[in-house]
Amino acid sequence: MKPLTSLLSAITVEEIIGRKDVMISSVECDSRKIKLGSLFVAVRGTNVDGHRFIPIVAVGGVAAIVCEELPERLESGITYIKVSDSSVALGFLASRWYDDPSRKLCLVGVTGTNGKTTTATLLYEMARLNGFKAGLLSTVCNYVDTEAVPAAQTTPDPLTLNALLARMVDAGCKYAAMEVSSHAAHQHRIAGLHFAGGVFSNLTRDHLDYHKTVDAYLQAKKSFFDNLPGSAFALTNIDDKVGEVMLQNTRARRYTYSLRQPADFSGKIIESRLDGTLMSFNGNEVEVLFTGKFNAYNLTAVYGASVLMGFEPEKVLVDMSRLVPVAGRFQTFRSASGITAVVDYAHTPDAVVNVLSAIREVVGSAGRIITVVGAGGNRDKGKRPIMAREAALRSDRVILTSDNPRDEEPAEILHDMEAGLDDTTRPSVLSIVDRREAIRTAVALAAPGDVVLIAGKGHEDYQEIKGVKHHFDDREVVAEVLKSV
Repeated sequence: MKPLTSLLSAITVEEIIGRKDVMISSVECDSRKIKLGSLFVAVRGTNVDGHRFIPIVAVGGVAAIVCEELPERLESGITYIKVSDSSVALGFLASRWYDDPSRKLCLVGVTGTNGKTTTATLLYEMARLNGFKAGLLSTVCNYVDTEAVPAAQTTPDPLTLNALLARMVDAGCKYAAMEVSSHAAHQHRIAGLHFAGGVFSNLTRDHLDYHKTVDAYLQAKKSFFDNLPGSAFALTNIDDKVGEVMLQNTRARRYTYSLRQPADFSGKIIESRLDGTLMSFNGNEVEVLFTGKFNAYNLTAVYGASVLMGFEPEKVLVDMSRLVPVAGRFQTFRSASGITAVVDYAHTPDAVVNVLSAIREVVGSAGRIITVVGAGGNRDKGKRPIMAREAALRSDRVILTSDNPRDEEPAEILHDMEAGLDDTTRPSVLSIVDRREAIRTAVALAAPGDVVLIAGKGHEDYQEIKGVKHHFDDREVVAEVLKSV
């Protein structure tokens, strides 16, 4: 229980109708979770407006309601609090309800189109290698120290998020790393959090089904840095065309990383293999268990952020060699006959280009690249032909297949992808709707020395079809298929 006045001190209130001296039993934004004494926050979601449920919760025992518009009928015994933006208010109320856990952690957020999961996960691992308990909030899985907590979305709602951060504090964690998605920034899911640092990876086309324009997508990412406090650090990739733009309005201390030009933290690829890379960080050579330029960027970001988090630079260099790839991110499998398969989460045009470039850099002309790739349903349709074209230009053979079709027909998604092919690329491309059969076919086409890339799903262990999630794991399928060749 907390006094309403204590909670309201965390937000900007436009108008209050009713008593302030009431006790609150819980803070909720889901009308189904209301109980006696709850504070209900009516949030305007992308699909549902919480204001619709005010009449329902008003007779369900709530003590107070936070809203942007006061209802026509005001029930007696309920305190109504009017705010300009209930989404922002929810973030600050959630933080206050859980006693501001982010202020008790060194919380570092990672944003960008690609590389968020790898960078955030490796920062979590780096803190643990330095002897600290740490937490992680990521697409793959959340961790409260060593306890795995399944992740439903990249960045949870503010109440779930603060509950997890509070669990980290209670578990003795000193550090936490989290992915910050553009959706979360735009919907104010991170409002009220105190970040010790922020990292920007890159920006390429993605989520235009939601943001509509690339500039709106950029502004959502940038808002994360705009809101960092002056005590935080902001680390950006200056090799990306908008890397410096991200930090234009930040109050945080600014730092840069790069593979191509002078920066505060410089990385360099010295030698690449499918199972690792010899790199240098600020002139110090380190053997790492990662492959590809995109991973070199991720690792340089991890190196820089780790130093800015206060870890000893010499210890960080040693620990860089101990870090291991994240599940489903350039995860390699090899058959007894010499065929290599790579499972990667690449699900944007740029990510497909990055992973194929990394493979070609190592394989050269000595082997062929056979790519299995699809595109998700109910998402940005504009990237589908681009992904097919980029895959065809950088592979010897391509098999277009289902990803998560969701509510769309798989064949129609493949038709959209095929629109990106021309007379030059079309002959090397097959379309096979069944993803398992597509993987089998790709391996059957491969010879010793070839590499089969299975892109798009990475760590995911399901396919979502017509609202139902069916078990399907690229890693399981390819490992089984490789046993027979």
